[in-house]
Amino acid sequence: MSGNWRQTCIVLERALHPNKVQQMRIGVPKEIKTHEYRVGLTPAAVREFTGRGHAVTVQENSGIGIGFADDAYRAAGATIVPSAAEVFAASDMIVKVKEPLPAEIALLRPDHVLFTYLHLAADKAQTEGLMKSGATCIAYETVTDARGALPLLAPMSEVAGRMSVQVGAHCLEKEQGGAGVLLGGVPGVPAGKVVVIGGGVSGTNAARLAVGLGAHVTVIDRSIARLKELDQEFGAQLSTLFSTTEAIEQSVIDADLVIGAVLVPGAAAPKLVTRAMVARMRPGSVVVDIAIDQGGCLETSRPTSHAAPTYVEEGVVHYCVTNMPGAVARTSTIALGNATLPFALALATKGWRQAMRDDPHLRAGLNVHAGMVTYKAVADDLGLAYKSAAEIVAQG
Repeated sequence: MSGNWRQTCIVLERALHPNKVQQMRIGVPKEIKTHEYRVGLTPAAVREFTGRGHAVTVQENSGIGIGFADDAYRAAGATIVPSAAEVFAASDMIVKVKEPLPAEIALLRPDHVLFTYLHLAADKAQTEGLMKSGATCIAYETVTDARGALPLLAPMSEVAGRMSVQVGAHCLEKEQGGAGVLLGGVPGVPAGKVVVIGGGVSGTNAARLAVGLGAHVTVIDRSIARLKELDQEFGAQLSTLFSTTEAIEQSVIDADLVIGAVLVPGAAAPKLVTRAMVARMRPGSVVVDIAIDQGGCLETSRPTSHAAPTYVEEGVVHYCVTNMPGAVARTSTIALGNATLPFALALATKGWRQAMRDDPHLRAGLNVHAGMVTYKAVADDLGLAYKSAAEIVAQG
């Protein structure tokens, strides 16, 4: 049955039986990004779908690396299949963690709904691939809530923020190429200096962990209100600075560890730390760019993987892994699933268009539909045509 004919049947069925819960076929492929062990749905989440009459197909061994065996998925009501191609073929909605790679984009159909992290503003090739597929693509990272926050990005931002200090401290060790600095210091030796650029969810979590280690911590942000909140939360345990080029420059060149935690929702990260600034840092200093998913906030940043997480540029160790939370995949999968499940259930039960009519916060997640970019920041950054999600949802 073609995608258009299937959609027509669904529309007619809903018109004839408006109170009947419609079955949606959910697909969970195994993640194929390097050293990515997270999975789109846990067995507990699968049970929520099957308990509501939906069908779930999971690729075999999708969760085996983090303790979710195929038998647990079967017990929750899922069908297990050997290949990603079978998952895509059997499904109406694909639920993933990371952005689809080319081999996965090739499996998308115009009638598919894709629900995952996308980070399109830094990836024109992926954006054009999704446009060509014709699929409806919803990005976790641009779904909002009533407070204007990003509830599906927040869990991974918390993980990445905490991890940034953990991996930064490790990279400062001499055998890792670092300067041999212990962030917390010891009696008679000063603690290391940590500069966090961005006081949002990831930056705050980074600051909290760095403070806990006993480091000297400075947070830089452009929001005075946010700096006041941080001051009230941490008091004299950390310093706050309003974001200017001079403040960033002076702080960065004196730091042992710089954590880039800048976020512009849906858009490419601004390059706040120049190559010239990095070149003036002490040899063996470390930068961790959490914003690398959105292109990174340092001029010297380039994407790395867990297989080869670091490189040295201008004498400074750079850690720019694009899926940092994948290193703690079980914790990350459960945290992400807790946040995404209500939205995924709404999409499955109501269909994506009605779910977005009912919830403007979910509608903010629509990034690509039927060959059009539907998130303005992505269209602006990539120089592509734009059609508003509100206009798309109002159709049909």
